[in-house]
Amino acid sequence: MSDIAVLTPAYSALAVRAAEQPLLEAGEPLMARAAAATDACVRDLLEASVEPAGPVLVLAGTGNNGGDALFAAASLAASGVRVDLLLTSDRAHSEGLGAARRAGTRCVGLDDVRAGAAGYRVIVDGILGIGTSAAPALRGIARAAVETLIPAVRSGAPDRPRVVAVDLPSGLHPDDGSADDAVLPADVTVTFGALKAGLVRGRGPEFAGAIRLVDLGLGPALARVRPELETSVPVRLVA
Repeated sequence: MSDIAVLTPAYSALAVRAAEQPLLEAGEPLMARAAAATDACVRDLLEASVEPAGPVLVLAGTGNNGGDALFAAASLAASGVRVDLLLTSDRAHSEGLGAARRAGTRCVGLDDVRAGAAGYRVIVDGILGIGTSAAPALRGIARAAVETLIPAVRSGAPDRPRVVAVDLPSGLHPDDGSADDAVLPADVTVTFGALKAGLVRGRGPEFAGAIRLVDLGLGPALARVRPELETSVPVRLVA
């Protein structure tokens, strides 16, 4: 896996979804690649932690973003990492959830998260993806969970939980970077296929942390569209 600093243009959510579509129709395993990159990032943070590996909390929403997080949770749990799973909706990616449960993840509720917030080594934010760009503000269980976790994440303690955002911090608009305060500030955002403009606009830099861009092969399609902006922000390119 290469991990080099590069300067890259930033794209709208619409452009990224359009570039992904032909690959999805061709059966390219984009979710598997996204989950593997998320898994690898979590392991990097666990290895750097002063505490023993785990526990990890995975916040999983609906759709593909939640699926990425659930498959990453399954891989982590299968290797012996303790993984708690909080579903933020009654709906979840069925295959990802099945894999996570078979691997031994522990489903928890909001009360469990409140009680153990400061004890997590890594929190994986897989609540919302770029498909919710019209109204990205968190609601319901998702908002309550994030508001519960923010004090521990922002505590400044050496053993505070580290946060990995899947594609972008949930609650952040992927195009303009607007957000309210119910957003988990990420230590690392693992973003897929292309840099989303919202990560470098508005409040994006406040919440995104270090950005790892996972190459999914969208380059040829994105070369035919105009980026939202040319950015001088370096990202880590993960092949």
